Amino acid sequence: MDVSPEHLVAQARERFDLQDYYGAIHLLEEVVASGRAFADAHHLLGLSYSLAGQQEQALAHLDRALALNARYVEALVHRAIVLNELGREAEADAAFRRAAQVGGESRQGLPAHVAAKLANQHAALGDAYCEAGALAQAIDQYHAALALGPAFHDLRYKLGRMLLQAGRALDAREHFEIIVRARPNYLDAAAMLGLACYLGGDGLGAKQVWEACRDRRPEDPRVEAYLAMLARNDTGAAAAGAGELAPSTVPPDHPTPPAAKGRGGKRKKP
Repeated sequence: MDVSPEHLVAQARERFDLQDYYGAIHLLEEVVASGRAFADAHHLLGLSYSLAGQQEQALAHLDRALALNARYVEALVHRAIVLNELGREAEADAAFRRAAQVGGESRQGLPAHVAAKLANQHAALGDAYCEAGALAQAIDQYHAALALGPAFHDLRYKLGRMLLQAGRALDAREHFEIIVRARPNYLDAAAMLGLACYLGGDGLGAKQVWEACRDRRPEDPRVEAYLAMLARNDTGAAAAGAGELAPSTVPPDHPTPPAAKGRGGKRKKP
């Protein structure tokens, strides 16, 4: 069974809270190996390595977290601590100064670290709404989260998936395009961009996105399934009225999309 990266990270946080740092490392390394790790996963992995006494490994993952989100205050602070433990005092001081600078900046009138915390709280509330079946309210909470943390692409990815579930393919496409522009190597987001194109009626756009994904990750069976689905159409233009995708074409950690809809929510005729 394909376990979602979000679920693995949640399990890793539980192991971390129990001070089972090696258990957290094992789970997080699985997320990293899948190519689906966001800044939060790298940060937690770096912190786990640090507490396990492996400072060089910790530094590598904290650097990766900051490469994905240069304004990640907690990662900057923990990087400074690791650098200090490695005897690299000058670099540690620079990292502390950068953390203080970023933490003092404001976002929507709030200090950056407060805005980031509130963004994650909005996302947690959105998850609770989603689990309760209140998808519209969940989407609203994720929009609020991204207003506070526009660079939090893990939250944007979740929002895109929710929008697909709600039949808002064009809105989802906009969010996946933002992620792909910011993180061109994040192929899961690219695959979902293709799905949003398909469900929004742009079969040619979906084909181009998925073929690019296949070139970069030829072993991905999901992309092959999507392309096979397109191949069953004569031109791909019939994608706009294709109706529901068969559940087998969507991997377990992706939502089973509803019928293809545009912004108006009406099914297009073939």
